[in-house]
Amino acid sequence: MVKSPRIDELRRAIETAGPAALEEFWHDVGRRGTPLVEPLDRDRRLVTFLWRGEATTTSVSWGVNLPLQRLGGTDLWHGSVDLPANLRTVYYLIHDGAIDVPVHPGDGPTHIDATNHHPFLFPRDPRDPTDKDNWASLLELPLAPAEPWLAPSASPGTTVDAVLDSAALGGPRHVGLHLPAGVEPAGLPVLLVFDGNLSRTVLGIPSTVDSLSAAGRIPPMAVVLVHTPDDRRLRELSPHESIVDHIADEVLPWAYRGWSVGGDPSRNVIAGSSLGGLTASWVALRRPDLFGAVVSQSGSYWWPRLADGEPEWLTRRYTEEPLHPLRFYLDVGSWEDGPGMDGGPSQVEVNRRFRDTLRQRGYPVAYHEYTGGHDYVNWRRTFADGLLAVLDGSGGLNPA
Repeated sequence: MVKSPRIDELRRAIETAGPAALEEFWHDVGRRGTPLVEPLDRDRRLVTFLWRGEATTTSVSWGVNLPLQRLGGTDLWHGSVDLPANLRTVYYLIHDGAIDVPVHPGDGPTHIDATNHHPFLFPRDPRDPTDKDNWASLLELPLAPAEPWLAPSASPGTTVDAVLDSAALGGPRHVGLHLPAGVEPAGLPVLLVFDGNLSRTVLGIPSTVDSLSAAGRIPPMAVVLVHTPDDRRLRELSPHESIVDHIADEVLPWAYRGWSVGGDPSRNVIAGSSLGGLTASWVALRRPDLFGAVVSQSGSYWWPRLADGEPEWLTRRYTEEPLHPLRFYLDVGSWEDGPGMDGGPSQVEVNRRFRDTLRQRGYPVAYHEYTGGHDYVNWRRTFADGLLAVLDGSGGLNPA
């Protein structure tokens, strides 16, 4: 384990001044926040995670698990790791096998120190009994990329919600439609996004679209939010005809009947993250008459699982189909390089192969690998890059 100079300094201070040194340390930490961030060089930082309390084991997880060790004779747990200075990610403190969460939203962390734990909520959809709140902590290092399009727009649009009785999926499904302020909806292009609840609340996609549009970077758009229940997500967000029928025959007609949006298919975009990115690419392949562009974030192109067939089915399908008038933005986290589902290929591998396949077939593709893992805190920032890349070509991304 990498040693933190600040923790070594504390250890020496406790040997000299006793418990008072630890209390002074916690007072300072409560003022500055956690984790501790110490410089290593221009591009790296030493990050030390802290927890104060009683436990048998404590660790921190952000895709890998870092055990914390107890500072002898104290209730301070700590662990340090060398990380890139441009990292933004989420992490979880774990004690005796349980994730450390607030008792109630807004109450702050359950542990008894005064540190700044940054509760970061992935809120449940109140209409879906299979959803649940998920809490994480936010880590932003000094060189993390700016997030210029996340601030609420000065002219926010409005969102309406509905429940569709889906024959294609066999039951009710929640959808939403976000319309820009002060714009006649008839004829607006559609941005259709999967994982509708998290796309609205965590990714902030409607607000991002409002901000980009208000700045003149993209045209005004109608955002269609398609929610899939958690307990059906793996089955429904995958290359099956039922999801194509749901979008083509139920969701888009609902939006068109009510607001006459989505008239020019070449201006319509379909988007998603993880399984949603896979499914967006599948629906666009099957119905290029409805969409002209795809935004896929950490797309699960490994599908199906090894136990269910040969991975990367959709990538092979793109080699077999005629070339369609589609544009693509793909991104993936540089940390998504570990073994994939059931020991299959990693997210980085499958996204690179999908990118290469698209380009070999002649599709325009903007591609980006960000510093970080498979998490919404990165996708909420890069989503604007994706829209800019497929709508006005000014995403500023390296095409490699």
